[in-house]
Amino acid sequence: MKVFFLSIAISAVLSLLSSEVLESAGLILACGVLAFFILLGIVFDIVGVAVTASDERPFHSMAARKALRLIRRANQVSSFCNDVVGDICGIVSGTTAAVIVLRLQETFSLASVGTSLAVTALVSGLTIGGKAVGKTFAIEKSTAVLQIVGWVLHVFSRHK
Repeated sequence: MKVFFLSIAISAVLSLLSSEVLESAGLILACGVLAFFILLGIVFDIVGVAVTASDERPFHSMAARKALRLIRRANQVSSFCNDVVGDICGIVSGTTAAVIVLRLQETFSLASVGTSLAVTALVSGLTIGGKAVGKTFAIEKSTAVLQIVGWVLHVFSRHK
C-alpha cells in the first residue's frame, strides 16, 4: 500500500510539473522536458541496479552509513528506483512525446501516423538503450555509483 500511495503522489507531482511547463512550451522546451524525464528514468535505473549489485564490504571501511543503508534495503531501494520512479518517468515521457507529436504536426503540418511513429521509436530507443548502457555501468561501477548517491543523500539530509 505504501508503494501504491507513493507512486500516486510522485506521479501527480511530476505530471503536474510537466503539464505546467508543457502548456506554454515550444518545441525545443518540450524536447528538453522529454530529455529530462528519459534521463531521470535512466539515472534511477542505474541507482536501482547498482544497489542490488553492490557489496557492503567496501563501505564498511569508508564508514559510509548512507550507502550501507541503501545496500541493506536493496529490495526496497531497487523497487522504488526501478519500478516507481522508472515507470513514472516512462509514463510521463510518453505523454510528453504526445505533446511533441502535436507540436510537430502544428508547426510543420506533418502526417500524424509517421510523426507519431518516429517520435515513439526515438523515445523508446533512447529510453531502452540508455537503460541498457546504464545497467552495464551500474553493475561494473556499483561502488562508485553508491558513493555518489550516498554523498548526495548526505548533503540533502544535512540541509533539512
